[in-house]
Amino acid sequence: MKKQFKTFDEVKACVGQDVASSPWFSVTQEQINLFAQATNDHQWIHIDKDKAAAGPFGTTIAHGFLTLSLLPQFFDKTIEVAEARMGVNYGLNKVRFMAPVLVGSRLRGHLHLHSATPIEGGMQVQWNVTIEREGSDKPVCVAESLARLYV
Repeated sequence: MKKQFKTFDEVKACVGQDVASSPWFSVTQEQINLFAQATNDHQWIHIDKDKAAAGPFGTTIAHGFLTLSLLPQFFDKTIEVAEARMGVNYGLNKVRFMAPVLVGSRLRGHLHLHSATPIEGGMQVQWNVTIEREGSDKPVCVAESLARLYV
């Protein structure tokens, strides 16, 4: 279920809190292959099932940047700010890929609101996102994501 904020003030009131967790998302080999095509990153660990089966993880793994590219989906499925006419990605402060995402993994994002700062025409927010893999104690990715919301 989405966390719905009516106003920027409601967002600011949640600074320092774990705000929401996304639904689970399954990573398929087709998605990995399409990402390889889109980015021209065809390393065998991602796309060669036979070679990857003999590799360190026993199967293919998702690209780290594919995992990171799921952030917009996690936000879209978990939060809504009614006062915001639009939001734009402003960048990342820090990203770490802590563990591999094996093909067939189910992932979800946990959103912690680190800061909410007024800017001209809106607000800049920093979300500390932890992406977990079902069945693993270690996150697969942690990222400090910046967005700007405009009225």
